[in-house]
Amino acid sequence: MKFIIAIILFSIIILFHELGHFLLAKRAGIRVNEFCLGMGPTLVGFTKGETKYSIKLLPFGGACMMEGEDAESDDARAFGQKTVWQRISVVAAGPVFNFIMAFVFAVILLACAGYDRPEVVGVMEGFPAEEAGLRAGDTIKKINHKSIHFYREVSMYTMFHEGEQLKITYERDGEKFSTVLTPKYDEESGRYLMGLNGTYARERGNVIETVQHGFYEIKYWIWTTLQSLRMLITGQVGVNQMSGPVGIVMTIGDTYDQSVEDGYFYVFLNMLNFAILLSANLGVMNLLPLPALDGGRLVFLIIEAVRGKKVDPEKEGMVHFVGIVLLMGLMVFVMFNDIRNIIM
Repeated sequence: MKFIIAIILFSIIILFHELGHFLLAKRAGIRVNEFCLGMGPTLVGFTKGETKYSIKLLPFGGACMMEGEDAESDDARAFGQKTVWQRISVVAAGPVFNFIMAFVFAVILLACAGYDRPEVVGVMEGFPAEEAGLRAGDTIKKINHKSIHFYREVSMYTMFHEGEQLKITYERDGEKFSTVLTPKYDEESGRYLMGLNGTYARERGNVIETVQHGFYEIKYWIWTTLQSLRMLITGQVGVNQMSGPVGIVMTIGDTYDQSVEDGYFYVFLNMLNFAILLSANLGVMNLLPLPALDGGRLVFLIIEAVRGKKVDPEKEGMVHFVGIVLLMGLMVFVMFNDIRNIIM
């Protein structure tokens, strides 16, 4: 059951991403040849109008296959025959729809469970927070130039900026104060800590606050994804620590097992939280300026918009082909790493 839920979760997120491409393509008058969920051989499918709708054998991935998207076509309704701004809107629609989905799910989650206020409930003896004068009841407003809206952002910021000097802006009795401290390495936890104990108790707000914090939630997950990528690029985390579909499905399954003991309402909340994370993550990853991804295609379209003429289709196609090969290689490596971690 837990693996079925994980696959359904993946499928919904990918389907909504491809739906963004599909709807904007239809709006631009582009011929969509096939709209599918999954990869590989077709399991079931039907044709309505000019488009074939199908479900593929492998339950990961999906596609909105447009006429002339990857090859030259003389069809007046081909992707390449449309204006550069129409093509930009179609390509960008997938990631944008992921962010929309993540926001809607975030609002539902916060309406059901509330949000964690960045409030200090205590400080640890002998750590920088105590020496800097922070105390229970203080609300963290900023760390360096980053605004803080949830308590989990405090610990995440410390993790992403280990050992760095931090300027803390906090509120006490309606007044704002600031202090500078450097997290101290804690051997027991193996992490750099400011020495703050915060509350993870969740607080429900009114409708406006819930919608507002829905935006903050998406901002948090986008920031977390970008910071994780930065750590990967700078070598602070290794490629072996990356997780692909297999690893994510196993994590979702484990979370399901833990949540079901508390009741299906908690299963619903945790699956909703995973959906927010995965949808925002997919949106960010697809906007990266890498060949074969939506971001890579947008780079060529923006260059075309600036130059006033298309990049040589053969050269662009070759770049995307190389990108697909490298991407597939990375997917195989990550999948192998996931399976190895499960076995070990």
